[in-house]
Formats: sequence, structure tokens, C-alpha cells
Amino acid sequence: MELEQQILSLPIRCIHSEEGCRWTAQNKLLQFNVVSCPNRCSMKLLRRELPEHMQHDCAKRKLHCDHCGDEFTGEAYENHQGVCPEESVYCENKCGARMVRRVLGQHSVSECPKRKLPCRYCKKEFLYDTLQPHQQQCPRFPMQCPNRCGTPGITRETLMAHVKEGCSTAMVLCPFREAGCKHKCPKTAVGRHLEEATHTHLSLLSGVVNRQRLELRELRRAVEELSGSRDGTLLWKLTDFSQRLQEVKSRTSGSLELFSPAFYSHNYGYRLQVSAFPNGNGSGEGSHLSVYIRVLPGEYDGLLEWPFPYRVSFSLLDQSDPALTKPQHITETFIPDPTWKNFQRPRPGALGSVRGGCLDESMLGFGYPKFISHEEMKKRNYIRDNAIFIKATIDVVQKILNS
Repeated sequence: MELEQQILSLPIRCIHSEEGCRWTAQNKLLQFNVVSCPNRCSMKLLRRELPEHMQHDCAKRKLHCDHCGDEFTGEAYENHQGVCPEESVYCENKCGARMVRRVLGQHSVSECPKRKLPCRYCKKEFLYDTLQPHQQQCPRFPMQCPNRCGTPGITRETLMAHVKEGCSTAMVLCPFREAGCKHKCPKTAVGRHLEEATHTHLSLLSGVVNRQRLELRELRRAVEELSGSRDGTLLWKLTDFSQRLQEVKSRTSGSLELFSPAFYSHNYGYRLQVSAFPNGNGSGEGSHLSVYIRVLPGEYDGLLEWPFPYRVSFSLLDQSDPALTKPQHITETFIPDPTWKNFQRPRPGALGSVRGGCLDESMLGFGYPKFISHEEMKKRNYIRDNAIFIKATIDVVQKILNS
């Protein structure tokens, strides 16, 4: 600090002293003198601050760009920073490439692997390095029909539909293939095939109908098996009884036989069915309700004792209100005679009924043609809400099985 004071107190002379100027003053007076910038930047400052200003702050100082080498004033140099075409920069798409700024635009448009380009088929934007893999899966990519039918405008997403439905040269199966026709021909020849093979197709359809009829019969039987009782008791509701009775009475000939669901005498036992004639059968025709029971072919017949040995009871249930009067059910019971053909083992697939023509004597029903007269049925509530209930009970006697 003392040294600085000594320097500032030294006398100085005018720079033109050799030409005769006799001006003198202390050094410190010159340092605090306010002067204008020699570069004419309009700045005024202390003389001692002038060197710093001219080197770093003056807007009109002369500077050279480190990249392109051009000379600029200070203000122009600052504007030049960040736009110099010779400055080395990284690609803005972050592909990793580095280059001078003047070629960056061309690189971004035509060379950068990370530039975005629209798919020419679906118009969606993709990175350049993923565009080719996309076009290998693009749903709008144009495709040629494998049958070479020449249809224009097929794309990847419509190709399968075209081959299956639209291609005129595609080989197709006969429309009756489900019925068994194995014919295969071009789509344009299907019409001719249908005309030429009409009788063949009708024969195949007839076979399908027969198979379906058998399948329906088996399904119906399976449903009956699942829904039927397996405890030796059947409770059967016959609806629309009055209408059915009136209908059969108005006929000039024939009778009406109704069939109950199948039921079993017990688990793994005899399969049975009850039938009823609303207008009677045989000696009861026209005046009585007739009720019969028959043995049906069952799953376990090979394990059972034959003929059918158990006592059978039929009941027509009185539907009177038990709170008002005691119901008076009509009940009949019989024990099968071992000599009766009705209760021998039925032949598998056998039919025996009025509607079936009584083809197998082992399937003929046994029961009561005069179970109850029509007049008697009117005396109590055997018919209620236009329905009657018939109950069949099998009295299964427990036996010791021989091992």
C-alpha cells in the first residue's frame, strides 16, 4: 500500500513535453481522470479502468472467432457465438455424430439414423432406423395375392380376407363339406359343382339328419336319466288335462297315450316309465283314466334280477286342501307275476307302446285300464288348475347280495 502511494505521488509530464509542453502533475491525478473509450463505444470511465474495458467489455473491441477465424467487434462476436458454421457440435437427434454446424442441417434431413420419417403406406412417423422393420409388418403395406389373381389394392391387413372370401381363383371346399362332401375347386367353379352334385349332397344331408336324430334321442335319454328320480318314486304332473281329454273324445278313432319321464327303482336299479290314457284304453276306453307301467332298457340291466320282482303302487292324488278336508287318494297296488312277459328283461333298443306299435312284448305296459272313471274324478279335487298328479312307488325289498 505504501508503495502504491509512492507511485501515485510521483510527478509526471505531458507526452508532448519534448515538443515544449511544460505541463506536470502527480501520477494519482492522471489515474482518476475520466476519459472516453478510444474505440468510440460511447463509454466514459476512469483511465485506470480503460485497459480492462478494452480487453473484455468494449462492444466495439476487435475479436477473432476460434472456429472460423473471422474478426468481429465485441457485440457481433457475442451474436456469432452459437451460430458459427465452423463450430463442432453434436447431432440434436442424439445419434452420437459430431460435425461442424454448417453440415448439421443436411445430416438431420438425409443422414441421421435417428431422424423421423413418415411411413409411405400408413403415414405414421418412425425413426429412420426403425422404419424398415416397421414396413415388414405395416398393415397397409401393399401385397400380391398368392393365387396371382391380379386384384389391385391388397394390403397386408386385407390379404387373408381376400384369399378366403374375395379371390376368384382361390381353391375352396364344397359348402356341404360339413355333411361329408370332399370336393375342392376354384371359387368360380363352385356353382357348377353344386348343380352337378345335387343328388349326392341330398344323400349326405339325409345321413346327417339321421345321425342328428340318433344324437338327439341319446341326448333326450341322457337328460331324462339326469332329471329322473332314483329312489323308486315318481311324481308326475299332467298339465292341460281337460283339454287333452276333450281333444281325444272328439276324435273318431285312436287314443292318446302320455308318457312320464323315466325313473329308477333305486340307485343302479330298474329303469321304469309310467304311461296314462286320459280317455282310457281297452275296457276303460271312453270312460276311465287308464294307467300303466313298463320296464325300459337300462344301464344296469346286466346286474339285476329278472323278471322284475318288486311291488308297484299307483296313486291319483287328491288335491283338496288338507286344512279343509282329508285328501282321498286313489291307490292301486300289484306284485308282478314271474310268468308275466311284461316284466322280463327288455331287449336293448326295444319299443313297446301304443304309439310304437307294441313291437316287443317285454316292453308292454301293465296296469289298470279302469284306474278311475271320469265321473269319479269330478267328485273330488283330482283335477285342479287343469292338472292331475299321478304317483308311482316301487317297494324295493332289501336283499343280501351274494359275494
